[in-house]
Amino acid sequence: MNKPLDQGPFFHGTIAELQPGDLLKPGHKSNYRPEITMNHIYFTALANGAGLAAEIAAELDAGLPEDSSVPRKTPRVYEVKPLGSFDNDPNVTDKKFPGNPTRSYRSDEPLQIIREVHDWTRLTPEAFSQWRTNLRKLTSDKGGEIIN
Repeated sequence: MNKPLDQGPFFHGTIAELQPGDLLKPGHKSNYRPEITMNHIYFTALANGAGLAAEIAAELDAGLPEDSSVPRKTPRVYEVKPLGSFDNDPNVTDKKFPGNPTRSYRSDEPLQIIREVHDWTRLTPEAFSQWRTNLRKLTSDKGGEIIN
């Protein structure tokens, strides 16, 4: 893998309610492909990028239809500290975007929660509508490979 491009701070987006000191570990199902158990935990140096991941997690947890009767969980962004080595996320780095403009990383070692972050930018309804379309593609049988 390429050498990570920055030193943080780093962020993780989720629907889980976490506290400072809690650990995020690999071994959970993918938000995009629930049949895959992930060998890594993902994070970014962009709070808004983590916010997007949190919004996606909330949407997928509630179900994709916009009229879903399942209430959406609260998207949350946490500042995290990697407790081991990490690499550029190969699912976006160079595969979809040259270099690492999304500043996305992954580790097979835990991340420690530092604090919850509240000053990230939420998606507009129009942007979220476009993401719903993208999510339907990502979660379909033809949604693409996840490099695990």
